[in-house]
Amino acid sequence: MEVRLNNGETIFYQKRDGGEDILLLLHGNLASSVQWDILIEQLPLNYTIYAPDLRGYGKSTYNNPIKTFNDFVTDIKLFCDELNLNTFHLIGWSNGGGVAMQFAANYPARVDKLILLASMSTRGYPAYNSDGERLQSREEFASDPMLNRMLNAQLQGEKSFFEAAMKHLMYPNNKPEKARFEKYLEGALHQKNIVDVANAANRFNLSLVSNGVIEGTGELSNITAPVLVLWGKHDLMVLEAMTLELINDMKAHDINFVYKALNTGHSPLVDDIDGVIVEINQFLLK
Repeated sequence: MEVRLNNGETIFYQKRDGGEDILLLLHGNLASSVQWDILIEQLPLNYTIYAPDLRGYGKSTYNNPIKTFNDFVTDIKLFCDELNLNTFHLIGWSNGGGVAMQFAANYPARVDKLILLASMSTRGYPAYNSDGERLQSREEFASDPMLNRMLNAQLQGEKSFFEAAMKHLMYPNNKPEKARFEKYLEGALHQKNIVDVANAANRFNLSLVSNGVIEGTGELSNITAPVLVLWGKHDLMVLEAMTLELINDMKAHDINFVYKALNTGHSPLVDDIDGVIVEINQFLLK
C-alpha cells in the first residue's frame, strides 16, 4: 500500500489489521519496513500495525533530499494525517529511534508510548574519518571512502558487499532465514539516501550539550510519553556509550523511562523475538 503526500513524496507501507491499539513502526538504516516482518507476524492481534518505508528507503520515493531527521518526521506526520492516525504507540529501531524521538518531541500529544529498540543516541550517530576526527559536513560525507564504497556497491549491484556487512554488524549471532535475509538485502541495495542520512544522523542532537558537530536543541524535554529503551549487550552498531548518552539525557530531561538490556545484538527481532515481545507487551499494557 502507499500514500501520496502533499510534499511530493509517496510513502509505501505495510499494514496488519488488529485491535484498537495502534503501533507505528519506524525502521533503521540499510533497512526498510520488511525488517519488521517477524514482529508483525508474532505480535498479538490486539494491535493494528503500520510500518512505512521512510523517504528514500524501500519502495518510498526520494524526490526531495533530506537534510535533517525533521524531514522524515514531516513525512510521518503527513502520513498519519492521511490515514487518520491521531494517537498511537511508536517504535523506532536504530536510526528509526532518532526519527521516533524527534516525532515524539515535535508532536507529543500524538504519541501514547515510545519504544526505542537498539536506538541511536539522543546525540546522534557519530561518524569519523580515518584520523579519528568526527565528520562535520555533508561534503565530508560525500567524499568519505566507506560511503563511496557502499554507493559503488549499489551501482554495481554488488549484493555480496551488503551481505557481508549486514551479517557482521546486524546479524553476528543469529542469521535470518534465507528468504527473509534476501528481502532485507534488497532494502539495502535500493536505499536512495545513504550520504544524506549519514550526515543527518551525525548532526542529530536533542540533548542539552554539543555532540562535537552541533549544539543540542534540548527538544528531548518535549517528550511526554513514557519510554522503553531496549538495547542488546552484543550490539556492534549502537555501542554501549551511545545508549548511556541516551539514558543520561533522559534522566537530565526528567523523561519517564524504563531501560532493559537484552542478550542480543543490533537485531533483537532476530536474536530474541520472544523476549522482545514480552518486553513490548509488558510496557504497553501497563
